[in-house]
Amino acid sequence: MAPAATNPTQRPAWSKKLMSETTFCYHCGIHHPVEEMRQILTKNGKRWRCVKSIEATKIGITKRDAFGQGITAINKVEAQAKIRRMANPERNPHS
Repeated sequence: MAPAATNPTQRPAWSKKLMSETTFCYHCGIHHPVEEMRQILTKNGKRWRCVKSIEATKIGITKRDAFGQGITAINKVEAQAKIRRMANPERNPHS
């Protein structure tokens, strides 16, 4: 059988780990292998966070702010579109 990386029908190896071998990352909201996690102290106590998200915070405030502003703009556009759809219930784009 081919390795998971070369066989698209086979689940990735990380998804086969038991829940006891994974930890929930409060930052990105998914489970990661324990080896990829670090426990950090927050104002609400200790939390598990993946190494990838920790490294992503080190890119600098300017880049993080630019990313956040981009996400905010996307969220505003989506919210406005939802409001327009709710205001025009008789107009169904799927019919």
